[in-house]
Amino acid sequence: MRSLLAVDLGLKTGLALYGGDGRLVWYRSTNFGSMTRLKRGAFSVLNGIPDLAWMVLEGGGEIAEVWEKEAERRRVAVRRIAAQHWRERLLYVREQRTGKLAKRNAGDLARRVIDWSGATRPTSLRHDAAEAILIGLWGVLYVEWLDAVPTEVRR
Repeated sequence: MRSLLAVDLGLKTGLALYGGDGRLVWYRSTNFGSMTRLKRGAFSVLNGIPDLAWMVLEGGGEIAEVWEKEAERRRVAVRRIAAQHWRERLLYVREQRTGKLAKRNAGDLARRVIDWSGATRPTSLRHDAAEAILIGLWGVLYVEWLDAVPTEVRR
């Protein structure tokens, strides 16, 4: 089996793991709080995914480099993207006219991905976890584990 990890970068990090069937396996939000804790955390997260084949990162800078370094050690392919990449593919223009609107619509879409995947439903879904879910959906489309956004996820 193979998997893809999506990371919404920041000290407050959103994570979403997808299986080779293109479905969401788990998702979470983690506040690392400092670069030192983030470095240990990235190491730990990646060690917990033995079949990791791909990682998609949204963002850049020093935090992205931490994740890329850990991926390189494990020979995991990495794709770095900006929010516009997944938003253009997954949200209508009218759904992203403002940042607040884009975040709300991202949360709605992420909940549909959770339902379609059969993943555990959240009591509350933080925006960084929701965005990681959509970064991951973009990722499984990019690596062609899915041919298209599932009809159950689309409106």
